[in-house]
Parts: sequence; C-alpha cells; structure tokens
Amino acid sequence: MTDTIISSASKEVVLGFERPFVIIGERINPTGRKILAAEMKEGDYSRVKADALAQIAAGAHILDVNAGIPLADEPKILAEVIQLLQSMTDMPLCIDSSIVAALQAGLEVYKGKALVNSVTGEDEQMEQVLPLVKKYGAAVVAISNDETGISQDPDVRFEVAKKIVQRAADYGIPACDVVVDPLVMPVGAVNTSGVQAMKLIHRLRTELKVNTTCGASNISFGLPNRDGINGAFLSMAIHAGMTSAITNPLHTEVIAATLGADVMMGRDPDCMNWIKRFREAPAEGEGARGRRQTRRRA
Repeated sequence: MTDTIISSASKEVVLGFERPFVIIGERINPTGRKILAAEMKEGDYSRVKADALAQIAAGAHILDVNAGIPLADEPKILAEVIQLLQSMTDMPLCIDSSIVAALQAGLEVYKGKALVNSVTGEDEQMEQVLPLVKKYGAAVVAISNDETGISQDPDVRFEVAKKIVQRAADYGIPACDVVVDPLVMPVGAVNTSGVQAMKLIHRLRTELKVNTTCGASNISFGLPNRDGINGAFLSMAIHAGMTSAITNPLHTEVIAATLGADVMMGRDPDCMNWIKRFREAPAEGEGARGRRQTRRRA
C-alpha cells in the first residue's frame, strides 16, 4: 500500500491506491489569465482568494499555487500567496514553480507537508529540487521528461520516472513521497495517447508502486466539448491506477466523473460522497408534508 500524505498545519489529504481520488485545483495560476497576472504582480490577491474559496466549495482537496508572471518577483509573490491562503483555509497546497528560488521561498513559509510541483528527470534540476524536498519534508511531483524532452514512447517516460524515484531515494525521499506525472498528450494530436496513458499509469502503479497525477485537461486540447473528454479520461485513468489530477473542480463533468469512478471502484462506502454531492434537498416544507401524508395513508 502506497500512501502519500499532503498536509497543512491542521488537515491531511492522502493519495493512495484504495483511497478516493484527489482533486488538485488548478485555478490559482496566472498563465493565460492576464487580469489575474496583473493583479498578482501589483500585490492584489482578491481574485486569488475568490478562486480558492470557489474551488474549495466545488470539491477540491488540494490547491495548486502558481505565481509564474513574466518580469515579476515570483519568489516574493508565491510566498505571500501561500501565507494568505494558509491564513484563510486549512486546505493543503501544491507549490507550483519551475524556478528553484520560488520553490524555496514557498517552502520556507509553508506550514505542513507541501506537494512540490515539480522536478523533471534532468540531472541538474534533480540536484537542485530534491534536496529542497528533503530539507522541508515535502512530497514532489516527478515529471516524466528529461534532457531529451518528452518522448512519444511511454516506455521511455516510464524509465524517466523510475530514474527520478531512484534518485529521490538517494536523497532519502521515499517512493511514497514521489507522485509521478506520466505526461498525458493531447488525444486530438496523438490518437493513441489515451491508450498509452492508461498503460503507463498501470505500470507506474504496479511496477514502481507510486501515486500519480497529471494536468487532466491536456488530453482534450484542441477538441470541442473538452469537459466531456476530460471526464471520460479521468474515469478510465482512475481505473488504470491514477490517484490524483490537477484540474478545474468548477467543471461539473469532471467532478461527476471522479466521484462516479470512486463509487464504481468501491472507494466511496455506501456511496455517501456521491449522495452528499448530488442529492437534491427537499423543497422548503416538503419533508414535513411528506411525513404527514405517510401517516395519513397508514
């Protein structure tokens, strides 16, 4: 059994093969969001707060936090946003940056066990990121590419993931604290990418015995009705062994697919998570009327 524990100061979220699927909310990210990027650059985090609360209400379990804004002080902004979020919610966070200095700034202020997003199989990056992960007792997302780029061969991506897991062990980071991203390719561009992803996810679970995550919306890039494709992908990926995804919890198709897959996989005892999410509350006064009518019929 492989469990990856991510925590804030007071709340734990666990990724695991027999546990409910974990949604990592992707919305706190200025990439492609000009207004959010401009506000964050000026120190206005009101939209960050709103995005955080909306994702929590929609069903996110962890919040991804990215401050990658061109010509901005990313380490400073990332640290400030993490402190803000931890002052308003107990939701665990995923610290997301390709800048090592920003990762360090975020980890320095984080209270709990963060998920670091991410490290690749490039030797230089592993030498920079993995010691930080070990120092701050974090878990890390391992991206299955290296100096040669992203291979179209899923077997090559598996070997890159294996290399990162082994290198992490050299730094004293157990495999349970390495969450592998198998790199899901757009199915509209590579028609076999869905099949490849399922096979790779299965190998990562059964051979490396690691938890997995991905940017779920990559699978539908360029296609119409992206939420439908994303939902279908996630339900199948969960069956293959995927345990989390970085995605938008505000998309109801995505939430329905993941909760439904949990039901089918036996990871939602008595279907209570599904019922809690989708059961319609009775109209005001309807419950009392129904009980009175039942008594009269009896």
